[in-house]
Amino acid sequence: MQQPPEPPGQQPPGGDAGTATEDDGGTSGNPYAGLVSRLRAAWLSGKTRPMEYRVGQLEALGRFLEEKKQDILEATALDMRKPSFEAEFSEVLLCQNELNETLNNLSHWMKDEHVDKNLATRLDVAFIRKDPYGVVLIIGPCNYPIYLLLVPLIGAIAAGNCVIVKPSELTKNSERLVVEALPRYLDNDCFAVVTAGVQETTRLLENKFDYIFFTGVPSVGRIVMTAAAKHLTPVTLELGGKNPCYVSDSCDVQNVARRVAWGRFFNAGQTCIAPDYILCSVEMQEKLVPALREAITAFYGPEPRESPDFARIMGDKQFRRVRALLCSGRVAIGGQTDEKERYVAPTVLVDVQPSDPAMQEEIFGPILLIITVANVEEAIDFINSRERPLVVYAFSSDNKVVNQVLERTSSGGFCGNDTLMHVTLTSLPFGGIGSSGLGTYHGRFTFDTFTHRRGCLQRSAGLETVNVLRYPPYSPHKMGLVRAATAVKRQGDCALL
Repeated sequence: MQQPPEPPGQQPPGGDAGTATEDDGGTSGNPYAGLVSRLRAAWLSGKTRPMEYRVGQLEALGRFLEEKKQDILEATALDMRKPSFEAEFSEVLLCQNELNETLNNLSHWMKDEHVDKNLATRLDVAFIRKDPYGVVLIIGPCNYPIYLLLVPLIGAIAAGNCVIVKPSELTKNSERLVVEALPRYLDNDCFAVVTAGVQETTRLLENKFDYIFFTGVPSVGRIVMTAAAKHLTPVTLELGGKNPCYVSDSCDVQNVARRVAWGRFFNAGQTCIAPDYILCSVEMQEKLVPALREAITAFYGPEPRESPDFARIMGDKQFRRVRALLCSGRVAIGGQTDEKERYVAPTVLVDVQPSDPAMQEEIFGPILLIITVANVEEAIDFINSRERPLVVYAFSSDNKVVNQVLERTSSGGFCGNDTLMHVTLTSLPFGGIGSSGLGTYHGRFTFDTFTHRRGCLQRSAGLETVNVLRYPPYSPHKMGLVRAATAVKRQGDCALL
């Protein structure tokens, strides 16, 4: 898992980990060409294909999570003052769940899948082989710098690929941990970590990969997809968007406030599936605002800045962007900021208009918007008038209302009467739709994402008399026999005699 070496006489920034050079075996002049070629040679050797090898690498990844748990907590605390509870839950525990789910089921997932046959192939063997793609690239984000890097890595390893992972350069301490520690656990011949900023990542994407998995913002997702298109490389894009949360008049306001506040302010709102804005009636807003204030005080105390359980914005640029969104609507709760600490208080904005700046982009910070609507019909129309989000939330004590929102909207995922919790299930696919993403993962779905389902038919070398029906010279009689031997009939159809 080492990075390609620096050119002679140069020192890589930040320590021993550097970037590849064109002298590192590449023929295209690209600084990463040699690394990609080396991993491709390892994949072509078949080294990653045996189940025993995959299990060994996954178990090594499990040791990394166990032995470096405290380092992970410390790195994420330094990067964004992430509370240890939130870091252990989201960066370690959820990764371990994915890992154990994969190890428990890998032998079953890898098995050939036998399929139905027609009369012409009745004596043959037809199956789907689960092949790895080859050399894949995983580009991780900054908000969950361990979890959102390792979960796709787990699936890529399980599927038998060689992998290059690029952690986010915005979370320096977590990036350093991955670069320095992860190579000690995984096979350096088949897996590599690269550090790269925008320019270096652009050069990295010039190389031909067999699959690219990207987590980040839609604008960069388009760049990744454009680069992949040059090589006809398939991609998974885990993006984001403005996730709506409808709250009906029939609900337990205190429960709603706690669940929404937790989902919105977890990791200081830097969660792609956080509820972005609430849609509710004027009457519900009057009840919900004091309930949200009570929940925020219960969670973080009268001064959230002093709470050890409230994170910070991850970077200065990101802080300034979030702070600028406070001009939308009217501040009902919070609104305080501190640039030195990159602190934005848990904030609720009311009287927000669809044209306000905060409604033009994903918040990605501890700001919750409230937009009033007359009823559920108007809420659904509002949701459907915008880009399809990563998740839709709906709260109501009436299941018919929740189901109405589910059935009449489109989103990557859906969660009724809670927030974020759907992501904890490895049994559910996770991913976006439209501008919120492309493709799914988690549990079996991660393995499937990094697996090429290869359709295979193995026929007998003899029995040539069966095949003569399809050879020229053709005749209506042959056509009738071929139709009888290969046709798929609709169930319930019957021939009239």
